[in-house]
Amino acid sequence: MPVKIGFVGVGGIAHAHIHNLRQIPGTELVAFADLNRSRAKAVADRFGGRAYRDWRKMYDNEELDAVYICVPPHGHVGQEQAAAKRGWHLFIEKPIANDLAVAKRIARAIRQSGVISSVGYHWRYYDTSDRARALLKGKTIGMVLGYWLGTMPGVPWWRVMRQSGGQMVEQTTHIFDLARYLVGEVKRVHAAYSLQALKHVPKLTVPDVGTAILEFHNGAIGQISTTCLLNQGYSVGLRVLTPELIIESDGGSLRVVEPGHTAQFQSAVSPTMMEDQVFVRAVRTGRAGAIRSGYDDALKTLAVTLAANQSAKTGKAVRVIA
Repeated sequence: MPVKIGFVGVGGIAHAHIHNLRQIPGTELVAFADLNRSRAKAVADRFGGRAYRDWRKMYDNEELDAVYICVPPHGHVGQEQAAAKRGWHLFIEKPIANDLAVAKRIARAIRQSGVISSVGYHWRYYDTSDRARALLKGKTIGMVLGYWLGTMPGVPWWRVMRQSGGQMVEQTTHIFDLARYLVGEVKRVHAAYSLQALKHVPKLTVPDVGTAILEFHNGAIGQISTTCLLNQGYSVGLRVLTPELIIESDGGSLRVVEPGHTAQFQSAVSPTMMEDQVFVRAVRTGRAGAIRSGYDDALKTLAVTLAANQSAKTGKAVRVIA
């Protein structure tokens, strides 16, 4: 029997998953819901399945095995809880919410239902991330430096702080998550943000620059900076410093600097394809061990980025509580 999959939200990131799922044997895309029904219909017409404007109607009308939730941070309004109640497994794109209370309610529903969950922190699936974890094992990590330097996305909701949560929550979350994955848990955050270069942009309430200082439980200190003020291009990455070596990752490539020697590695895998393959396999077998970011884990990354937002607002260090 094929794994029957529905989508809530068919914007940009959903298309990457749809493309992948159509190449995975034993999957069937059966329904698509989007507030823009014409967009849902265009996807359904192209790939098969039925289109809905209201995800509730899709849930009532369809028999699914799994649902992909690909909505903006402010768009989580019960889709996950309703799917979990039906016993449908969940793939949820990052960030999982822009409010910790909302995310905790979803986490509780997922745990109580026993459904499988996976969150789209695809940097964890790069083979270069595997190599970085192996090289850092047993090392004393002193410093972590991360950055997401780019342009401002064009979608209107991204520019509104109360909707997107800002760049730290919506984009730079990948860097925070990779830092957690390679280094460990964060106990405290102190951040500063500013809206200067882009303050002329109408209706923009998202800071255009920001830096967060992270205190890890293992004693490492991290700094993650972000900006959306560039007018072209982008640069993203994470550096992890130990006495023996330095790891420099931008996800798809890894640079390892050791005394007298530098090595460069390029990922040989598509991380989004791998995360989709792993999720489908987990749904089919009922074994979720290969999923690298379940909902409870992703909740911890959200807690760190929201702590950064709170710190920037109050001017005080914030303890991370997930």
